[in-house]
Amino acid sequence: MKPQYSILIQWSKEDNKYIVSLPEFGPYAHTHGNTYADALKNGEEVLELLIEDYQAQGKPLPEPLTANVSFQFV
Repeated sequence: MKPQYSILIQWSKEDNKYIVSLPEFGPYAHTHGNTYADALKNGEEVLELLIEDYQAQGKPLPEPLTANVSFQFV
């Protein structure tokens, strides 16, 4: 199973664009987009590149900050 990493998207009034952070990969792992959809797409692309880079260098991937949890009420 592939690890689930966080993609944090915030609107920046100062830059007038969406800022995307990938917190598990550190403060410099970020990108941006002019629309929410672009920001999400760019974040996913950067995440894939970071994972490929870590694997190519033989570095262990960061631990995900969040777990994918589902609930069922019975």
